[in-house]
Amino acid sequence: MSADLYTLPPDLPVPEDDGACDNLVGLMVPQLTLESSQGPLSLRQLSLERLVLYIYPRTGRPDEPTPPEWDAIPGARGCTPESCAFRDHAEELAALGALVAGLSAQPVEEQIEVAERLGLPYPVLADPELKLAAALRLPTFEFGGETLYKRVTLVIEACAIAKVFYPVFPPDANAAEVVAWLEAR
Repeated sequence: MSADLYTLPPDLPVPEDDGACDNLVGLMVPQLTLESSQGPLSLRQLSLERLVLYIYPRTGRPDEPTPPEWDAIPGARGCTPESCAFRDHAEELAALGALVAGLSAQPVEEQIEVAERLGLPYPVLADPELKLAAALRLPTFEFGGETLYKRVTLVIEACAIAKVFYPVFPPDANAAEVVAWLEAR
């Protein structure tokens, strides 16, 4: 178990593409308003032009140990490094015409805490009822009695999903991968 939330251990299991996101390209984003670190936000409103929505299982906290079995789940570890990478690439993504937002099943209080602790300049949406998962059939997994999102990043243009990054690995390289994809368009 690594105590450092900001660094990925070298021996993490790599997630495999199980086809769970094959249906997403071309789908319209549902009319959902979710609480976020910046107040209630409409996914449709955020995605009117171009939105990069990275969806992740859950961020850890420095005052809570990471359960040892967490690192054994392919694709689970790395939410904090992924969030930091999107923070570090936020200006670059904005220059490419993209808004950025994060989303997990964590309650809004935890989203506010992580946004403040990591200095995230973009909203982090709370979806504890998994409304987006139900609307788009997004992949989830069970851990510790909770249902959590599998890691996936969506590029949404004019309210329709234009690109899906799934599985995302390593998570700390996902923001650079999204930038490269946008630059190549």
